Amino acid sequence: MFESLSDRLSRSLRSITGKARLNHDNIQDTLREVRKALLEADVALPVVKAFVNQVRKRALGQEVSRALNPGQQFLKIVESELTQVMGEANERLNLAVQPPAVILMAGLQGAGKTTTVAKLARFLKDKEKKKVLVASADVYRPAAIKQLETLATEVSAEFFPSSPDQQPIDIGKNAVAHARKIHADVVIIDTAGRLHIDEELMKEIQDLHKALNPIETLFVVDAMIGQDAVNTAKAFNDALPLTGVILSKADGDARGGAALSVRFVTGKPIKFLGMGEKVDALEPFHPDRLASRILGMGDILSLIEQAEQKLDKEKAEKLVQKVKKGKGFDLEDLRDQLQQMQNLGGIGSVLDKLPGMGNIAQIAEQADVTKQFKRMEALINSMTPAERRDPEILNGSRKRRIVQGAGADIQDLNRLLKQHKQMGKMMKKLKGGGMSKMMRGLSGMMGGGGGLPPGFGR
Repeated sequence: MFESLSDRLSRSLRSITGKARLNHDNIQDTLREVRKALLEADVALPVVKAFVNQVRKRALGQEVSRALNPGQQFLKIVESELTQVMGEANERLNLAVQPPAVILMAGLQGAGKTTTVAKLARFLKDKEKKKVLVASADVYRPAAIKQLETLATEVSAEFFPSSPDQQPIDIGKNAVAHARKIHADVVIIDTAGRLHIDEELMKEIQDLHKALNPIETLFVVDAMIGQDAVNTAKAFNDALPLTGVILSKADGDARGGAALSVRFVTGKPIKFLGMGEKVDALEPFHPDRLASRILGMGDILSLIEQAEQKLDKEKAEKLVQKVKKGKGFDLEDLRDQLQQMQNLGGIGSVLDKLPGMGNIAQIAEQADVTKQFKRMEALINSMTPAERRDPEILNGSRKRRIVQGAGADIQDLNRLLKQHKQMGKMMKKLKGGGMSKMMRGLSGMMGGGGGLPPGFGR
């Protein structure tokens, strides 16, 4: 997400951040480039105007002229104003009511609403330890009810059955009554979408809202539709008392215009980002962290949170102890590391959250490193336990059997073995406590100049 905007803004700001003195002319030139970058990213024009004016006002004020490093102070102002546009801080769901708390989901057809219901149920169950019941009031698309039932099973949420011959209001009321009976903490109601905004849709959802009086009314919008995302959000906001927005498919949006515009235009906070197809791919929206990522300054906090939740600490500790005892780093250990990286969203996602690594993250995506990792994992899975523990025993016939089983070729296997050997050497340096040696080894593995491990671009 935001790759193209991040790239453009970084280039625009590079020329000014190193300057010891800022004046009206170089500020104007930079802001012209920033304005162009935002418009190309599909950010709404009123948002661009307000943002640029505010940055200009602050940049020409005393906080820059008196700063020890005016160029860096300018960058801080841009980051601060980006954060302001997107809403300053993460706004959590308000569930402080007598259970069950009712959440009503609204949005156009195709925005990923039903999937988002399941993702939100999973989030509330795992992170907030809530008992969640989901129900579908979409009586126009029978497949929607079945889809939600399947997803509810996948995320271990309670499912309230409904059918196309029922009225949406009856479904909603009955679901809430059932939630009380089973002592559910939260009820999430999925509603019907349309291909476009129409009076019938708005009237139906307004009536449903009136009948259920939900504590949260969330609008799900496809981030990839750019400027239209803002227009539809505004239309729903005019018709319903929205409490927040969820941007779905945000991982597929390289521009990021919707995220920068929705809060400003509707006045309603973006509460979550949908970052993939999996049911756990829902992230709380942190404007400050996102602004930092857009400007290439990384997002270490989110990376740490992800690692806390998704990394297998037991496996990591075992590997540390193994290395300390001087035992070799075998191919099973390498497979574990590849799987841990996938759990964090892949190498591109990790690099994207590290300061100054945005460009390398893009290179990793272009080289399709995730595909390379999967091929490496398939090759390791195709080996016997003895071969994984000691790759030195791999002769010609064993290699042929392994590549046939993995659907790869001999060059792929040889490349994997070479990379494994390099990582083994690096682990030995770590064992000796020589951190600087290990960093030099890592630099060598990354191609000396901060590239990717050998073979990733091939």
